[in-house]
Amino acid sequence: MSGSKPRVAAPGGSGPLSRLRGRSGSGDAAVAPPPPLPPMRAVLPRTEAELLAVDVVRPDHVLGLGRVTENYLCKPEDNIYNIDFTKFKIRDLETGTVLFEIAKPSALEQEDEDDDDSGEADSSAGRFVRYQFTPAFLRLRTVGATVEFTVGDKPVSNFRMIERHYFRDCLLKNFDFDFGFCIPNSRNTCEHIYEFPQLSEDLIRLMVENPYETRSDSFYFVDNKLIMHNKADYAYNGGQ
Repeated sequence: MSGSKPRVAAPGGSGPLSRLRGRSGSGDAAVAPPPPLPPMRAVLPRTEAELLAVDVVRPDHVLGLGRVTENYLCKPEDNIYNIDFTKFKIRDLETGTVLFEIAKPSALEQEDEDDDDSGEADSSAGRFVRYQFTPAFLRLRTVGATVEFTVGDKPVSNFRMIERHYFRDCLLKNFDFDFGFCIPNSRNTCEHIYEFPQLSEDLIRLMVENPYETRSDSFYFVDNKLIMHNKADYAYNGGQ
């Protein structure tokens, strides 16, 4: 999650684990005369319906959304770079405790699952995750999310993720990470540093009492063009 600390870009390609912090503001500035007014520009699409109608979804588009989306803003086939997330782990950075860990099945295991599944394919398969945590998760301050992903035959430049978390229609936090450049046919690992906002006890109680009403959109861009959109929802009543 992004905070006030400077952003560290990840090196491309496989290699040592790198850590990414979100983009930060520029801090306080000295008082100066106001700059001249910029020329008028077209108003950006802001609603989900408007974004579904545009040809290319850009970062500025999703940063203007006021609530979680009900639909996916791109298609699975828009991922022309064959980016595939293979492992994911969440840990409390203060204690080192692993809170969640999952790995994608191997190709052989996936074939066995496909053979056993005789139903229709789910269009959201691989793009939606449901998490369940204990109430204590909402009081954590800093969490590391380690992700491993592979890249296909095309080089990936300016790979960026914008992740927006909501409770009902209230934006809790916006996280913005740069993966940097990834070479073709590479396996990459990095750890996003999430600095959680401090929530009031009343809000924590509501989030615990209303499982899966906390939701998130994860938007992935290459050269400022949306190529992947994943969704998740969360319950914080585990152990109760």
